[in-house]
Amino acid sequence: MTDPDTPSIVPINLDVAEHFREAADLLEAQDASPFRVRAYRQGASTLANLDRSVEDIYAEDEREGLIDLPTIGSSLANAIVEVLETGRWRYLERLRGIVTPALVFRQLPGIGPTLAERIHDTLGIETLEALEQAAHDGRLADVEGIGARRLQALRDALAARLRRRTSDTATVPVDELLDVDRAYRSKAAAGDLRTIAPRRFNPENEAWLPILHTEREDRHYTALYSNTARAHALDRTDDWVVIYREDAAQTQWTVVTETSGRLEGKRVVRGREAECLRYYQDESALTADQ
Repeated sequence: MTDPDTPSIVPINLDVAEHFREAADLLEAQDASPFRVRAYRQGASTLANLDRSVEDIYAEDEREGLIDLPTIGSSLANAIVEVLETGRWRYLERLRGIVTPALVFRQLPGIGPTLAERIHDTLGIETLEALEQAAHDGRLADVEGIGARRLQALRDALAARLRRRTSDTATVPVDELLDVDRAYRSKAAAGDLRTIAPRRFNPENEAWLPILHTEREDRHYTALYSNTARAHALDRTDDWVVIYREDAAQTQWTVVTETSGRLEGKRVVRGREAECLRYYQDESALTADQ
């Protein structure tokens, strides 16, 4: 006879709880904040002992219903929603070192694993921004499996996703991103960061890629050197830094050393060059005043 005081086992809750436990273990091994580690472990405990399915809670009360659960909050609710809607959690994949262009493309409706690999292999592109360009310049239409209806659906999905990402990126000042970049490169150069073994361009499965987890106010960031085909081809794997914010959109920025123009030699957030120019001008003026 079942003890009425014993919580029912809910498979989806246990699955997400296991994701949270793995994230906590990886974060701890990568020297992340103990508070983040504890948050995921507490969230895992909450879900494992919850007798109502997070799927039902989300269906009835949307994201706010998940946020209201004990120890869950906004960040963990975002993770639960992503798992429920896509079956994946990109943040955990990043911690494992297995993020690939194919996984990036599979964020979009209508792109499964086979088509995602075919897009990457055919076009050699690696980002949603590059995929959007290919969707409008005719290249994506030439990929097997992309008909007119799917192409239009992908254009719409990309527009919505990248519009939201652009809105999210603008809320973070460039000086904060440059500060994260500075901390990452300094610690990586000093050998003070834990390293992970990325799946791509790493045939010997060597743990060589430094990873930084850091916070600024209530914003949680992960920074890594770019491990893309283009970064390797241009020998920029120790210059291009990708910064991810742990939020609903998994917002990301790339910081590089500018090679020409007024910002030559400066660290610049790609896509936000004008703001970076103002930042360096203000910094120079402040230094001159001192």
